[in-house]
Amino acid sequence: MDFTFHCRHFINGQFIESGDGKRFVNINPATEEELGWVAEGGKEEIDRAVQAAKRALKGEWGKYSVRDRIAVIRRIGDLILERKEEFARLESLDTGKPYSLSLNLDIPRAAYNFHFFADYLHSVGTESYQMDSSQFHYAIRRPVGVVGLINPWNLPLLLLTWKMAPALAMGNTVVAKPAELTPMTATLLAEVIKDAGVPDGVVNIVHGFGPDSAGQFLTEHPDVNAISFTGETHTGKTIMAAAAKSLKRLSFELGGKNPNIIFSDADLDDVIETTIKSSFSNQGEVCLAGSRIYVQRPIYNQFLERFVERTKQLVVGDPFDPKTDVGALISKEHLERVSGYLDIARREGRIIVGGERPQGIKKGYYLEPTIIVDLDEQCRVVKEEIFGPVAAVLPFDTEEEVIARANDSDYGLSATIWTSNLKRAHRVAHQIESGIVWVNTWFLRDLRTPFGGMKHSGIGREGGAHSVDFYSELTNITIKL
Repeated sequence: MDFTFHCRHFINGQFIESGDGKRFVNINPATEEELGWVAEGGKEEIDRAVQAAKRALKGEWGKYSVRDRIAVIRRIGDLILERKEEFARLESLDTGKPYSLSLNLDIPRAAYNFHFFADYLHSVGTESYQMDSSQFHYAIRRPVGVVGLINPWNLPLLLLTWKMAPALAMGNTVVAKPAELTPMTATLLAEVIKDAGVPDGVVNIVHGFGPDSAGQFLTEHPDVNAISFTGETHTGKTIMAAAAKSLKRLSFELGGKNPNIIFSDADLDDVIETTIKSSFSNQGEVCLAGSRIYVQRPIYNQFLERFVERTKQLVVGDPFDPKTDVGALISKEHLERVSGYLDIARREGRIIVGGERPQGIKKGYYLEPTIIVDLDEQCRVVKEEIFGPVAAVLPFDTEEEVIARANDSDYGLSATIWTSNLKRAHRVAHQIESGIVWVNTWFLRDLRTPFGGMKHSGIGREGGAHSVDFYSELTNITIKL
């Protein structure tokens, strides 16, 4: 493959390499070829980025009016769309996901994150109270300060911009640490930010790893005022411990093992097509994936037959082939981790489709979409987040039973309920312990609504007013009249 893309840090408006010259190699998961090198940041690069962000808070950026911030944030979104094909190509090279998915979902949504918060900023206000003629109370918003953003590799640009846009909207400055496996679109975003006229130091990007690297030093830095993290639950616990030393504000969107509950009165045509997406879209590397599929017993066999048939039709292969539905998993290590769960499934259940490398594909980290049945509820395959194209299908009998089983989890990110009975839909949704419950749909979002999880799936909410609250500090001012 005749392609090379090197990723440098972006600090105080400049692309730089690490002071010690450290680099690591970026690998294409679909071909196992090198895409280029990435500068590996450490304590020195994080400190330089944080100091640049602190200076920018007091500089030109700190004097921007709301109107000025709206204009520059909207411009970032516009420039992403102008370079949409370039962003999409890099995203698919980095992640192994189908180019069509990057082009039609990831990149437009990344641009929309900036457009949405530019528009939303018009309506952001605060409260005021006057009990009588002698006193008046009102609140003002100010930036939290320097915000650290740590992002995962499954939706790299989408989730980075989902955090960056509201952080900038509220006047903060940012130090971002992209996932080490997917650094390219973050680097291209830095170019866009420069071209959009964002003052130097407002946005800084430092590449690197987690422990004893850029991630750890960012979370421990005493001048970082808040951390927003999306990723794996264990990492979230580590970040929380590090951030506690300086009482940083935290927002976590963590793992999920999401129930997909299908009642016997559901529209199976709609169920099948949507469940194919919720199980296998993005190679199943989605925190919202409906990987625990509970099907009411009267339609269990019918659902399974149709679900298997539809799964067999999915095309696994080259992300840049228009026919491809499922691309490559992110890395060799991740493929091995997912395959470990399949070994458990073979011992404790039954794989009825998939579970192998696709025939004819010699290179790349590919796995066939996989359906598993005959599993005990307490099996690790049912309980733990696999984060691959793997779905477990389990029968249930009663509403009360499936609610109890759905809630018997350390996670509580999302759930999907399929039924034509509106009363049941409301009744069950009110009892599911998840931050998001979809009824007769999946992955349908309004960016004003709260997004986040319960239990081990997260802390706090993002979206609309919830993002505004996280990325701003409120001061109440009382006037005696």
